[in-house]
Amino acid sequence: MAEQDEPFARDGRPVCGVCPSLQLPGGRFDVAARPSRDCPFDPETGHRFTAAGVPVCVHPDRVGLPAAPYATDSLSLPWETPPPVEAGEVPAWVRAALDAAPPEAVDDVIRQATDILLASDPATDITTVLRAALG
Repeated sequence: MAEQDEPFARDGRPVCGVCPSLQLPGGRFDVAARPSRDCPFDPETGHRFTAAGVPVCVHPDRVGLPAAPYATDSLSLPWETPPPVEAGEVPAWVRAALDAAPPEAVDDVIRQATDILLASDPATDITTVLRAALG
Protein backbone atom coordinates (compact mmCIF):
# COMPACT_ATOMS: atom_id res chain seq x y z
CA MET A 1 0.00 0.00 0.00
CA ALA A 2 1.04 3.57 -0.53
CA GLU A 3 2.14 5.76 2.30
CA GLN A 4 -0.92 7.45 3.79
CA ASP A 5 0.51 10.93 3.35
CA GLU A 6 1.85 10.60 -0.21
CA PRO A 7 -0.06 12.48 -2.90
CA PHE A 8 -2.20 10.17 -5.00
CA ALA A 9 -0.98 11.53 -8.36
CA ARG A 10 2.67 10.75 -7.75
CA ASP A 11 2.94 8.22 -10.59
CA GLY A 12 2.71 10.59 -13.54
CA ARG A 13 -1.06 10.63 -13.95
CA PRO A 14 -2.11 13.43 -16.37
CA VAL A 15 -4.04 15.44 -13.79
CA CYS A 16 -4.67 19.18 -13.84
CA GLY A 17 -2.15 21.46 -12.17
CA VAL A 18 -4.68 22.29 -9.42
CA CYS A 19 -5.93 18.75 -8.80
CA PRO A 20 -6.19 17.86 -5.11
CA SER A 21 -4.57 14.51 -5.96
CA LEU A 22 -1.26 16.35 -6.38
CA GLN A 23 -1.29 17.24 -2.68
CA LEU A 24 -3.54 14.69 -0.99
CA PRO A 25 -3.50 10.91 -0.75
CA GLY A 26 -6.30 8.91 -2.30
CA GLY A 27 -9.33 8.86 -0.07
CA ARG A 28 -8.78 12.38 1.22
CA PHE A 29 -10.60 14.02 -1.68
CA ASP A 30 -13.80 13.27 -3.58
CA VAL A 31 -13.98 12.58 -7.30
CA ALA A 32 -16.91 14.02 -9.25
CA ALA A 33 -17.91 12.95 -12.75
CA ARG A 34 -17.59 16.55 -14.00
CA PRO A 35 -17.55 20.14 -12.74
CA SER A 36 -20.84 21.20 -11.21
CA ARG A 37 -22.43 23.66 -8.83
CA ASP A 38 -22.10 21.01 -6.13
CA CYS A 39 -18.34 21.55 -6.12
CA PRO A 40 -17.62 25.17 -7.03
CA PHE A 41 -14.15 26.41 -7.89
CA ASP A 42 -12.43 28.49 -5.21
CA PRO A 43 -10.08 31.00 -6.93
CA GLU A 44 -8.15 31.60 -3.68
CA THR A 45 -6.99 28.00 -3.36
CA GLY A 46 -7.36 26.87 -6.97
CA HIS A 47 -9.44 23.86 -5.91
CA ARG A 48 -13.05 22.78 -6.06
CA PHE A 49 -14.76 21.97 -2.79
CA THR A 50 -17.98 20.40 -1.61
CA ALA A 51 -20.28 22.47 0.63
CA ALA A 52 -18.61 20.68 3.57
CA GLY A 53 -15.16 21.86 2.44
CA VAL A 54 -13.91 18.56 0.99
CA PRO A 55 -11.54 19.00 -2.01
CA VAL A 56 -12.88 17.57 -5.26
CA CYS A 57 -11.25 16.32 -8.45
CA VAL A 58 -13.60 16.63 -11.46
CA HIS A 59 -11.70 14.47 -13.94
CA PRO A 60 -12.06 10.81 -12.93
CA ASP A 61 -10.46 9.64 -16.17
CA ARG A 62 -7.33 11.70 -15.50
CA VAL A 63 -6.95 10.90 -11.82
CA GLY A 64 -7.70 7.22 -12.42
CA LEU A 65 -10.48 6.88 -9.86
CA PRO A 66 -14.16 6.33 -10.55
CA ALA A 67 -16.36 9.21 -9.43
CA ALA A 68 -17.28 8.73 -5.77
CA PRO A 69 -17.42 10.71 -2.52
CA TYR A 70 -14.29 9.01 -1.10
CA ALA A 71 -13.47 11.59 1.60
CA THR A 72 -17.04 12.71 2.26
CA ASP A 73 -18.33 9.16 2.88
CA SER A 74 -15.02 7.58 4.02
CA LEU A 75 -15.19 5.15 1.10
CA SER A 76 -12.47 2.62 0.36
CA LEU A 77 -10.45 3.16 -2.78
CA PRO A 78 -11.11 0.59 -5.54
CA TRP A 79 -8.10 -1.61 -4.78
CA GLU A 80 -8.85 -1.49 -1.05
CA THR A 81 -12.43 -2.73 -1.37
CA PRO A 82 -12.86 -6.30 -0.19
CA PRO A 83 -12.66 -8.74 -3.07
CA PRO A 84 -15.84 -10.54 -4.06
CA VAL A 85 -16.60 -13.99 -2.75
CA GLU A 86 -17.98 -15.28 -6.03
CA ALA A 87 -15.47 -16.15 -8.76
CA GLY A 88 -17.77 -14.72 -11.43
CA GLU A 89 -17.47 -11.26 -9.87
CA VAL A 90 -13.66 -11.30 -9.82
CA PRO A 91 -13.04 -9.95 -13.36
CA ALA A 92 -15.04 -6.75 -12.75
CA TRP A 93 -13.40 -6.24 -9.35
CA VAL A 94 -9.91 -6.80 -10.80
CA ARG A 95 -10.58 -4.33 -13.61
CA ALA A 96 -11.82 -1.59 -11.26
CA ALA A 97 -9.06 -2.20 -8.73
CA LEU A 98 -6.18 -2.29 -11.22
CA ASP A 99 -7.43 0.71 -13.20
CA ALA A 100 -6.92 2.86 -10.09
CA ALA A 101 -4.27 1.02 -8.07
CA PRO A 102 -0.84 2.48 -7.47
CA PRO A 103 2.00 0.20 -8.61
CA GLU A 104 2.69 -1.09 -5.10
CA ALA A 105 -0.88 -2.45 -4.77
CA VAL A 106 -1.03 -4.38 -8.06
CA ASP A 107 0.59 -7.59 -6.79
CA ASP A 108 -1.82 -7.76 -3.87
CA VAL A 109 -4.88 -7.35 -6.11
CA ILE A 110 -3.67 -10.10 -8.45
CA ARG A 111 -2.88 -12.38 -5.49
CA GLN A 112 -6.36 -11.89 -4.03
CA ALA A 113 -8.01 -12.55 -7.39
CA THR A 114 -5.91 -15.68 -7.90
CA ASP A 115 -6.82 -17.01 -4.46
CA ILE A 116 -10.56 -16.53 -5.07
CA LEU A 117 -10.48 -18.05 -8.54
CA LEU A 118 -8.45 -21.09 -7.48
CA ALA A 119 -10.63 -21.66 -4.42
CA SER A 120 -13.65 -21.73 -6.72
CA ASP A 121 -12.02 -24.03 -9.29
CA PRO A 122 -8.42 -25.24 -8.89
CA ALA A 123 -8.23 -25.89 -12.64
CA THR A 124 -8.95 -22.24 -13.53
CA ASP A 125 -6.52 -20.71 -16.02
CA ILE A 126 -5.74 -17.57 -14.04
CA THR A 127 -3.92 -15.88 -16.92
CA THR A 128 -6.90 -16.27 -19.24
CA VAL A 129 -9.33 -14.87 -16.66
CA LEU A 130 -7.08 -11.89 -15.89
CA ARG A 131 -6.48 -11.16 -19.58
CA ALA A 132 -10.21 -11.18 -20.22
CA ALA A 133 -10.80 -8.89 -17.26
CA LEU A 134 -8.21 -6.40 -18.42
CA GLY A 135 -8.68 -6.73 -22.16
